[in-house]
Amino acid sequence: MDLATVLGLILAIVLVVGGILTGGEPGAFVNIPSLLITVGGTLGAVIMSNPMERIRDLGKILHKAFFAESPDLVGLVQTLVSFAEKARREGLLALEEDAMQLEDGFLRKSIQLVVDGTDPELVKAILDAEIGILEERHVGNKQMFDTMAELAPAFGMLGTLIGLIQMLKNLNDPDALGPGMAVALITTFYGSFLANVFGIPISRKLSVRTSQEVLSRELMVEGVLAIQAGENPRIVEEKLKIFLPPKLRNELEVERQESKGKAG
Repeated sequence: MDLATVLGLILAIVLVVGGILTGGEPGAFVNIPSLLITVGGTLGAVIMSNPMERIRDLGKILHKAFFAESPDLVGLVQTLVSFAEKARREGLLALEEDAMQLEDGFLRKSIQLVVDGTDPELVKAILDAEIGILEERHVGNKQMFDTMAELAPAFGMLGTLIGLIQMLKNLNDPDALGPGMAVALITTFYGSFLANVFGIPISRKLSVRTSQEVLSRELMVEGVLAIQAGENPRIVEEKLKIFLPPKLRNELEVERQESKGKAG
């Protein structure tokens, strides 16, 4: 579970609701017609704007935002360096059995292409194309929440217009002014809340997830091509460390020194 996503969502909801409760009259913020206009209208428009296959995958997309873990870049570098060491000792064909045991399908495919003797330029072209397709797919998933963030305030404004029309139509009836004013104001609140507490943050978290996954796959491509070229494992490690932030580089160095100490 991604604590930042969960805690951020809970914090936003608790503080907004807390502000409403401390201001008194929380029941004034509950209006069923406003919910139907804003939430129902936004969801309908989002469904209309996307293919049904993407809507069916909504649960998986939300799961990625709330539960996906950041790639283990240090572990990935260590794996590739160990593959480089084995390839130098025993040849590329010795990696085939290890590749079949990898959980990551992209890395497994990358190593298999190298073991099969595929031309390095073709390996890079195939893997780069797969990364590009991944990015396009993730952009489409993110656009669902961009659409929600864009349309929720618009449906809030639509509800405001509906409320104003109801008010103007019933100016001679004081009892009808209150409900009309409630719809006019609360729909704007609902639209802004839906966009800023859910739509925009989820969209941005999905962007972060995409960047992390693309970075890890680019690291894999660089490592696999270096292994195929028969480069020294130490050089492979230095190449791959470029993809790591300073904190993870230090962590990798500490683990390498610990491994040397145990081996000694």
